[in-house]
Amino acid sequence: MSYATLMVYVDAGEMPEQRLGLAVSLARKFTARLIGISALAVRPPLASEGVVVQRTIDIDIQEIKARLAERGNWFRIVVGVEHQDFEWRSVMDRPTEALAREARCADLVLIGRSEGSGDVYSSIDPGGVLLKIGRPTLIVADNISVLRAEHVVIGWKDRREARRAVADALPFLREATEVTVAEICGPDEEASAQGHVDDVVRYLSRHQISAGPRVIPRREESDAAQLIQLAQQQNADLLVTGAYGHGRLGEWIFGGVTRDLLATSPICCLMSH
Repeated sequence: MSYATLMVYVDAGEMPEQRLGLAVSLARKFTARLIGISALAVRPPLASEGVVVQRTIDIDIQEIKARLAERGNWFRIVVGVEHQDFEWRSVMDRPTEALAREARCADLVLIGRSEGSGDVYSSIDPGGVLLKIGRPTLIVADNISVLRAEHVVIGWKDRREARRAVADALPFLREATEVTVAEICGPDEEASAQGHVDDVVRYLSRHQISAGPRVIPRREESDAAQLIQLAQQQNADLLVTGAYGHGRLGEWIFGGVTRDLLATSPICCLMSH
């Protein structure tokens, strides 16, 4: 198994050159096709007290098409010199929905960590993408331009999402020189956590991947902060985790690893839901 097709989202409001450069390098690493995509939606008519005060007009549509074409030209210029097997897609739709739909043809999707303007008509919602996309998603912070993935940390939780993430990350894990499987646990959970990570290590060994287990007692700080700290201590530049094991609403109300990683992670995160 490898990644045959990568997809990278290009925000309509900016030119994420570092993320695109990282996508190009990964496409070369895996000898994969690279698809760039951007989307903008036509805003619905604005009404006040039941009266339409602003309608979508042809000039709005032409402006959207022009902005998407501009992003496509920029994408081709940046990618064309480095990588020959690429494609550009532009979609007039809400970005989150457009990306989730178009990702049917990709093995791995790269997006930024931030929500941009937060406008559903012009920006993707990373959390919404994770829930809808049905593909492993690489979350890239704005200042990251290189992903060597020589040392990978797996943030394990014995749930469906984490199992999916580990399987989805196998192409990265096979190329890594060091893999750590870590579970953060509460008091009196160390023995069961050790059994979990040992099982994952054995699973990976059958895929010719050498990994080491790690059980970490939970501290006052968040689980996400502890995972990030572990990764940084071990010079890892990729975290692999499941996404929204308790549901997105529950995470935003009570706190959760996915929410906190999306908000704070300084390194790349591969997540699956």
